[in-house]
Amino acid sequence: MTSSLSFRPIDAGWTLRAAAGPAPAGFDSAVAATVPGCVHTDLLAAGLIPDPFLDDNESALAWIGLVDWTYATTFAWTPDDADRTDLVFEGLDTVTTIRLNGREIGATANQHRSYRFDVRGLLVEGDNELVVAFRSPIKYANEQSVALGVRPRAYALPNDAIRKSACSYGWDWGIATYTSGIVKPVGLESWSVARLAGTRVAATPSGDGGTITVDVELERSRHDPVIVTVRAGGVETSGSLAGDDTSATVALSLAEVERWWPVGYGAQPLYDVEVELAAADGTVLDHAVRRVGFRDVRWDTTPDESGTPFTLVVNDQPVFVKGVNWIPDDALTVRVTRDRVRRRFEQALDANLNLIRVWGGGLYESDDFYELADELGLLTWQDFLFACAAYAEEDPLRSEVEAEARENIARLAHHASLVLFTGNNENLWGYEDWGWKLRLDGKTWGAHYYYELFPSLIAQLAPHVPYAPGSPFSPGPGWDGQQQTGPHPNDEQHGSVHLWEQWNRIDWTTYRQHTPRFVAEFGWQGPPTWSTLTRSIGDDPLTPESPGMIVHQKAGEGNVKLTNGLLPHFRLPEDMETWHWAMQLNQALAVRTALEHFRSWAPHTQGAIVWQLNDCWPVTSWAAIDGDERPKPLYYALKNAFAPRAVTVQPRDGGLAAVLVNDTAEPWTGELVARRAGFGGDELARFATSVSLAPRETVTVALPADVATAGDVAGELVVAGVDGARGFWFFAEPRDSALGAAQVEVRTEPVAGGTRVTLTASTLVRDLTLLVDKVDPDAVASDALVTLLPGESTTLVVRHDGDGLAASVLSDPRVLRTANELVVA
Repeated sequence: MTSSLSFRPIDAGWTLRAAAGPAPAGFDSAVAATVPGCVHTDLLAAGLIPDPFLDDNESALAWIGLVDWTYATTFAWTPDDADRTDLVFEGLDTVTTIRLNGREIGATANQHRSYRFDVRGLLVEGDNELVVAFRSPIKYANEQSVALGVRPRAYALPNDAIRKSACSYGWDWGIATYTSGIVKPVGLESWSVARLAGTRVAATPSGDGGTITVDVELERSRHDPVIVTVRAGGVETSGSLAGDDTSATVALSLAEVERWWPVGYGAQPLYDVEVELAAADGTVLDHAVRRVGFRDVRWDTTPDESGTPFTLVVNDQPVFVKGVNWIPDDALTVRVTRDRVRRRFEQALDANLNLIRVWGGGLYESDDFYELADELGLLTWQDFLFACAAYAEEDPLRSEVEAEARENIARLAHHASLVLFTGNNENLWGYEDWGWKLRLDGKTWGAHYYYELFPSLIAQLAPHVPYAPGSPFSPGPGWDGQQQTGPHPNDEQHGSVHLWEQWNRIDWTTYRQHTPRFVAEFGWQGPPTWSTLTRSIGDDPLTPESPGMIVHQKAGEGNVKLTNGLLPHFRLPEDMETWHWAMQLNQALAVRTALEHFRSWAPHTQGAIVWQLNDCWPVTSWAAIDGDERPKPLYYALKNAFAPRAVTVQPRDGGLAAVLVNDTAEPWTGELVARRAGFGGDELARFATSVSLAPRETVTVALPADVATAGDVAGELVVAGVDGARGFWFFAEPRDSALGAAQVEVRTEPVAGGTRVTLTASTLVRDLTLLVDKVDPDAVASDALVTLLPGESTTLVVRHDGDGLAASVLSDPRVLRTANELVVA
């Protein structure tokens, strides 16, 4: 399909220089710049700065955020017969003044929206000079904070006073970059008569068929009649617009469609919807394509005897959410490519996840992100970009918030994967519990956005997309103009909850004291993989408290909390590599314990979203995948705890129960066998019973007292399993147990793409893990955190390039790690 509308990128010949501020000598000279790009990536490419992710280069480069930067280029233009020529910026980070041929054409102050300027009257034949002057994001935010009134926030710099990714000012897992740059494409768009200024598409299933509804908004240069044609699934329909019409709705019905399902529930068929704008003579003026999936989605919040559920329902099927929180995948966000997002999503699928929550301190994620989620069946939840702070409701912020919300609702709402917009991250909770009311002293804090603006815009632009005012959030009356009404926003019996007391103050075993309806955030810290850690930190000696380690630990009292969280379970190791393993293992055990517990309470609990999937740089954090894209042991905890069929042993009513979870579309029948055994493998008691689970069912089987009661607390465990899925219960913490040294035979054989590894235990081995990145930084194991009784074997595959790995390499005690060596002196 051709169109009279044309877009010409302006992506060549750009230069960058420091215009004002504390830049070192020499930075006022122009260097080559890449567009899209940012100041950091350009200075890195020019060899003018070190990698900000290494050692304490973050501090050494903090001056970048205090500098005004100028991008400039010259481009040639030849007059054409178009009515309009617009200069289009898809994304600017963040505060700019734009000049074309010496004339100021606009100013921007919002990273989260695009900009368009009619420049036809300013263009000249031949060379044209374009200058984009960026203001220091630190100085601007400070000025706006004073102008709008200082408000409570989680961190020192006023990231609430500027519409820029909040975490670019640093977070408790994130480096402070204070980025500036032309971060998305820029170019000239020429058009005549009319263009599609907005194209919103919704796909609604009905019986065996479905309806596609297309709402278009036009910008016009002439008052000519035009025709909008919609094509999908071999069907075409058109609507005419008179010369003064600027909007239209065109609907198209398909007699038969296939439903789109989340991963694990069915297939993900997608339909291309072509929208064509044409003149009366048939000349195509503009066109757009959207890919849609037919599904209906709602969140069931019908009160019940236990409170208020928060249950995702897709195509009338309740879905247990197995989710992770998402932050920008690189602190220099221009480096996040479609391929990189695909790698994260494929890792997420391998870990049995079905939902990604895009957290409100980052970005409205890219079209690539949502397109891939649609294709792969990963559900998505997008926060509006407000996090851990009170936000002014006055202009200029108010107008910018509405503009970005309108644009991003319209941009994202057609995606089949999108199941929730959320007003903010933790601000409803913060207003109630974090001392904000006193400190605000009557100032606005964002309630208008969360309770009024966003729901009204969604009702107008995307009524098919569910909305919640915040996370956490308890469904109820909401905001009466003076205060929040209804249940407390972080009440675990109503809606979604965030659980952070475990990490901050108390032991992770207390997760079992909570039976929430839905957990939207919880997590535990651990260091990155060894390869990532030693690549990014050059300390000699490297210790938990060495300077680089502290730079790469952003959480308040983070190492203190790591230690306090470890000691109830293991003693604190003395050497660095064992400390590293202990903290990684404890992170995995904490989250695994929580997930197994939450799943065991389905359908009362209908989802858990772990904080967090990914990192944006090399850092000790809550992530399952570190900043160099390597999976940590936590990743395997997610994979195992979220398995489609799982068996866990849980405390119930003063005893123990085996809880079986069947998150598949097929029935599950078999024999449940539960044994109490000594650490030497001797069976002390046994219980067996037939079990039959319907699809998506959870069943709890009480274990008899002789199985559930230990004769020797320090030396016994319970093993319960069905068809290879099994769970364990240890009566004592590892540090208080009789766990001996791990004895494991390792056998290997080369296979296509890696090495098959067979591990055979001659003693009880807890949570055996191969830290294969120590052998090959690019190697990845298929499984980890494996517990074996004496005589048992397991087989896994290590994926890597080159020849097969020798057994002696993988049995190296630096590589083959277990919980045992954290107990045995």
